Amino acid sequence: MPNRLDEFEAYREKMNARILSKDTHLGIRRFFNLDTNAYAEGALPSATKQLLGLVASMVLRCNDCIDYHVLECIESGFTDAELDEAFNTALVVGGSIVIPHLRHAVETRDLARSRRSGPTREDDNK
Repeated sequence: MPNRLDEFEAYREKMNARILSKDTHLGIRRFFNLDTNAYAEGALPSATKQLLGLVASMVLRCNDCIDYHVLECIESGFTDAELDEAFNTALVVGGSIVIPHLRHAVETRDLARSRRSGPTREDDNK
C-alpha cells in the first residue's frame, strides 16, 4: 500500500513532466535547470549541497522540499545521526516555528528507511 512518500514522488514526477513539456515557458525550464545544477558536484560535494538544501527547506518550512532533500540525503548515504545534526541546525536557525517541519522530516526519514532494503552506513559502524 502506498504511503504519503510514495504519493509525493509519483505526484512530483507526474507534475514535473507536465510542467517541462515541450511548450513550457523558457524561464520555467531555465529555473528547473538551475535548480538541478545547483546540487551537482563542485567545490562542495553533491551530498553536502543536499544537506544544505534540507536545512534551508526546514527553515523555509517547505514540506515538499523537505521530502525531496531527505530522500536525496538518504540516497547520498547520510546516517540518522548526521540527519539529526542537520535537523538541529535548522531548528536553531529557524526557531520553534520549525518544530512541525521537524516532525515532518523525521516521519519522512522513517518512511524512507522503512522501505529501503540493504545495509546503511550506520549498519557498517555496528
